[in-house]
Amino acid sequence: MKITVLGAGAWGTALAMAAAQRHDTLLWARDGAQAQALASERRNRRYLGEVSLPPTLRVTADHGSALAHARAGLTVLATPMAGLREQLAALDDGRPALWLCKGFEAGTGALGHEVARDVRPKAAAGVLSGPSFALEVARGQPTALVAASTDPALTQAAVAAFHGESLRVYTSSDVVGVEVGGAVKNVLAIATGIVDGLAAQGEAAAGRWAQARGAAGPTGVVGAPGLNARAALITRGLAEMTRLGVALGARPDTFMGLSGLGDLVLTATGDLSRNRRVGLMLAAGHSLADTLRELGHVSEGVYSAATVRQRALSVGVDMPITVAVCEVLAGRLSPEQALRQLMARDPRAEG
Repeated sequence: MKITVLGAGAWGTALAMAAAQRHDTLLWARDGAQAQALASERRNRRYLGEVSLPPTLRVTADHGSALAHARAGLTVLATPMAGLREQLAALDDGRPALWLCKGFEAGTGALGHEVARDVRPKAAAGVLSGPSFALEVARGQPTALVAASTDPALTQAAVAAFHGESLRVYTSSDVVGVEVGGAVKNVLAIATGIVDGLAAQGEAAAGRWAQARGAAGPTGVVGAPGLNARAALITRGLAEMTRLGVALGARPDTFMGLSGLGDLVLTATGDLSRNRRVGLMLAAGHSLADTLRELGHVSEGVYSAATVRQRALSVGVDMPITVAVCEVLAGRLSPEQALRQLMARDPRAEG
C-alpha cells in the first residue's frame, strides 16, 4: 500500500514512521532544508529528536511527487488546521483523504469535514483522531485511534494503513463527533492546566484565590484548588463537549469514546500536552505571549477557544468552562478570577 503523509510536524512524522514499518510511505515536508535534514540525519530534530526514522521511510520537499506517490494509495494531511484548506484544494483528482488536525478553521469557524465539503464536496474524506502523543507513537508505544468517515472504504483503508502491533485503529461514521471531541478537548486542557497550576502554587495560589473570592469560607480558610477540582472540571468539560457536539449533529455516545473522553483525559492530564502546559504557565503568572514563545509549537486550544465559544453561541449551547478560558486568554480575567466565576455559578441539575 502506498501512503503519503503531507506535513512533517511531530504527529505527521510519527504516523509516517508507524506506516513505514509495513508500507511504502513518503513523508512530505514543506521546507526543503527540513526535508534534507530529515533524509540525511534520519530524525526530526525539531519535534522528535530522540527517535530515529525507520530506514524505509522516504522524505521529500517536492509536493507534486508526494501527491503522485499516493495517487493509487492513501493521502494523509498532517498540516495544522490553518493549512487544511490549501492541502485539500491541491488534491484535484477526487482521491480520498484523511486529515489529522484538530480544531476549527480561523475566520470561518469550520471543522475539518466542513472545510472538505466546501473544497471537495464529492470526494471521500475523513479524520484520524484519538488520544495520542506523537512521541509515544514514534517510540512504538501502545496507542488506539479512531478513523471517522461516512465512506466505509476510507475507514478500512486507514485500518489497513496504520493498524498493527502497537497501534489500534477503530472505525466510526460519526465524523462530527470525532472532530468536535478533538477540537474542544484542547480548550478544556488549558482549563485543567490552569487548575493544576493554581494547585501547584500552594499557599501563594490560596491567597490569590481568597482575594479573587473576596471572602473566606465557613472555616475562615480558603484552599487552593486540588484534585477534586481537576476531576470536576474534566467531567463538566466533557458535558460541555457533548452538548456542543450533539447540537452540531454528533451522536452522544461518540464522546464516551477515544476522541471524546479518551483524548480529553490524555490532553488534560498528560505532561506532553502543549495545551495543558499553556494553562500551567498562565496559572504561574506568565503572559500568553511569553507562554507561546517558550512553547515554540502550535497550541491549537489557544486559537480554537474563541471559535468554540462562537459555535456554541450560534447553536444556543452553554459552555461556561470554555468562556472562562477565553476570558483568561484575552487577559480579561486572571486564572483565580476565572475559577471563582465558575464556582459562583448557580446550582443546577447535573443532566
